[in-house]
Amino acid sequence: MKTPDPERLRIVVHEVHSPVAALDALATAAAATDDPELVRRMVDLGVAAARDVARLVSDPDLVSLRLEPVDLASLARTFATPAVSVETDGPAMVDGDATRLRQVLSNLVANALRHGTRAAIEVRTRNGPVVVSVADDGPGIAGADPFARGASGAGSSGYGLWLSRAIAEAHGGTLELGDAPERGACVRLSLPPSS
Repeated sequence: MKTPDPERLRIVVHEVHSPVAALDALATAAAATDDPELVRRMVDLGVAAARDVARLVSDPDLVSLRLEPVDLASLARTFATPAVSVETDGPAMVDGDATRLRQVLSNLVANALRHGTRAAIEVRTRNGPVVVSVADDGPGIAGADPFARGASGAGSSGYGLWLSRAIAEAHGGTLELGDAPERGACVRLSLPPSS
């Protein structure tokens, strides 16, 4: 039997944490409501999270892509909570891998909430690439490159932003750090629009 690569194992554990936490939150919320439409939506999100876990665990490459049309605006709205606002200017279609793009957004939102109390997602499609910005109200990011493998802060393992950038680049896009409109940090994912 082949011994697993310890670093790959650490990355997979890091990436599986978010969908497993989402499954827990969805199950708790579904048990607390009598609204059948809300329960149906939570079950759909839970199924997607479970499929993400299966894909992340079984992918030997960590960033392999299965391209299909993905509406980033719709995907972003699945992250809306009282602590996460989402603003879009309409559909934002890209040729992408829905699981990988959900993984990127999950990492960006988790990072924003780790450093602040609120996250704001904006999806813009005007003239050129589709741009998804995730801003927080924390202290901002200074110093070392936060996208470096193993770069860590506030109790983080340092794999989330590194892997998110690798996924963005695998899609022909970019992931960059900027300042939030008021204070804090803002990470911008730019992807080519669907052709």
